[in-house]
Amino acid sequence: MVRIAVVEKEKCHPEKCGNYLCIAVCPVNRTGSDCIVKDPVSSKARVIEETCVGCNICVHKCPFHAIHIINLPQELDGECIFRYSENGFALYKLPIPLFGRIVGIVGRNGIGKSTAMKIISGIEKPNLGRVDATEKDVYDHFKGTEAQIFFDKIKNKEIVPSYKLQHVDAIAHEYSCTIRELLGKVCQEEQELLELAKELGISKVLDRNIKQISGGELQRVAIAAALLKRANLYLFDEPTSFLDIKQRMKMSQLLQKKISEDKAFMVIEHDLLILDAMTDLLHVMYGKPAAYGVSSLAKTARVGINEYLEGFLREENLRFRDKPLRFAIVEREEQLDTEELLSWNAFSFSAGDFSLQGEEGSINKHDVVGILGENGIGKTTFVEIIAGNKNTNITKSKLKISYKSQYLEKVDESVASFLHLALANHERELIEPLDLKQLLEKNVNELSGGELQRVYVAKCLAEEADLYLLDEPSAYLDVEQRIVVAKLIHEFMQKRGKAAFIVDHDLMFVDYVSTKLMVISGEPAVKGHITGPFIMEEGMNKFLTELNLSMRRDEESKRPRMNKLDSRKDKEQKSTGKLYY
Repeated sequence: MVRIAVVEKEKCHPEKCGNYLCIAVCPVNRTGSDCIVKDPVSSKARVIEETCVGCNICVHKCPFHAIHIINLPQELDGECIFRYSENGFALYKLPIPLFGRIVGIVGRNGIGKSTAMKIISGIEKPNLGRVDATEKDVYDHFKGTEAQIFFDKIKNKEIVPSYKLQHVDAIAHEYSCTIRELLGKVCQEEQELLELAKELGISKVLDRNIKQISGGELQRVAIAAALLKRANLYLFDEPTSFLDIKQRMKMSQLLQKKISEDKAFMVIEHDLLILDAMTDLLHVMYGKPAAYGVSSLAKTARVGINEYLEGFLREENLRFRDKPLRFAIVEREEQLDTEELLSWNAFSFSAGDFSLQGEEGSINKHDVVGILGENGIGKTTFVEIIAGNKNTNITKSKLKISYKSQYLEKVDESVASFLHLALANHERELIEPLDLKQLLEKNVNELSGGELQRVYVAKCLAEEADLYLLDEPSAYLDVEQRIVVAKLIHEFMQKRGKAAFIVDHDLMFVDYVSTKLMVISGEPAVKGHITGPFIMEEGMNKFLTELNLSMRRDEESKRPRMNKLDSRKDKEQKSTGKLYY
C-alpha cells in the first residue's frame, strides 16, 4: 500500500485551532516519536509520511479540513510523476499526446489536469515525487519507456510545444500592445494571421489594445497565439471559457481542421458536449482534489466520458466515485403548475448603439427557463431588465427577485457570514450538495473561481424570492459540479413552486437544468431579438437550426451528444426537422 500525507497550507491555521491540535492528538506523537511536526519554514503542520500509521485522527480533528491521509493502490507505487513539495499535491501517471489525434483530458478541478499539461509542455519538470530528485534520477526512472523518448524529444526540440494557458487574463496583465502586435510576435506571416483572426472572429479588434477587450475576445486571441506558433504539439487548457456556444463550436471545428499526422493536440475541457465533439481519445483524471491525481489509460472519447460519468474505469477495473452522475430524462411538457408568475408585453430597450427587441411572453411557477444566444446579443441585458436594473415597460408588480450576476464580487466577509441565510434555512438543500462546509472559515475574497461560483449560487437560492435569476452559474465549475448545480436548481424550483431564468453557455448544462427555453437572435453588440419561452424541443430546434447542428442522446449514459456535421445521423435528423432528440 502507498500512503501519502497532504497538508493544504492555505487552510492550516495553527493559531486558530488551539496551537497545533493535530500534533496534540496524533497517537504517534504521544508515544514520543515524531509524526506531525511544526514546519520550520512555513510554521504550518508537516506530516512525516514514513512514521504515519494512517489512523486519520488528525484528518477528523482538524477544524479546517487541511490534512489528508490517503492510502493509494499498490500499483501506483513508483508511479509518482511529480509532487509540488513535501506534503504537497502528488500526480501519478501522465496522459499521453498522440500525433494525428486530438486527445482530451477530463476530471474535477484541483485533480492535476493543468499540472500534467505543464509537465508535457516542459514548463514543469518531473521529480518522481521527491523534491531532491536529480535530472539523472528522472532519466533512469523513465529509461527504456515511451515517456523517456517523449521527454528526450522535448529536450532536443524535436517536439516543440505551444501552450494555451488556463487563465487568459494573465495575458492582459503581462502585455500592453495591440492584438496585431501581440500575434505578430509569434507569427511573421501577415496573411496567415489575418485568415486565423477571421476564422476566430477577432478581425475587428486586431488594432485594439490587449487590455481593452472582453474575456471572450481575450480567449480567442490566446487560441490564435497558440495556433500561430511554429510548433507540432498544441496544448489547450480550458479553451471554451468566456466563449458562447457558437464560438465554442467554431473553435472545436477549427482544431479538428488543423490536425495532421505531424501535429498532436491535447485539450482540457469541462464542457462535455464540446469535448466529445472535438476529441478522438480521452484520459480520465481521478483522485482527491488538492491532494493527488491519477491519469487513466487512453479511451475513445465516448467511452471515456461515459466511464467518467459512471465513476468506474472498466479497463482498469477501478471505481473512483461512489455514485454515478446520471442524466435524468424529464417529461418536461407535464407541468406541475400552470399558475402564471410573470408576463410581459412586447418591449424594446436601447443602450448606445445596441437595441434589444422582445416579444410577449410569460413564466409560470416551477418553470426553469434557459436563455440561449451569442455573446453580446442581450442575454444579460434581458435578465437585468427582469431584475429591475434596466428601465422598460415590463412590470413585475410585487414579485420578490433574487439575482446572481455574471460578475462575482470578492467581498471582505467570511463565507459563513455571507451565507447566513443558507446556513440557517437550507443546510441540507444547499450547503451540503454544493460542498461548502469546508469553505465556511474562509474569507470570500480568498476563494477560487469555482468556490466563489458555488457560494454565490447558494446565496442566490437561499434568499426568499418568487423568481431567481442566475447568469452563467456553470462558469469556473468542473463537470461534476455543473451536474450537481443543474440538478439542484431544477429540483429547488420544482419542489418549492418557484421559477428561474438561467443564462449559460454550456449547452449540456442548459439542457439538464431547463424546462423551457428562450432564444435570442440578431447581431452581437448591434441588435438582439428575444423569442419564447418555448417548450424544450421547439426552443432547441430553433437554436440548433441557427447553429446548423443536431443533437442526440447517448444510448448508454443518456447524456446529450452533438452529431458530427454531415454525418448520417446529422442528415437524418435534419431531414425530419428534429434537430433535438
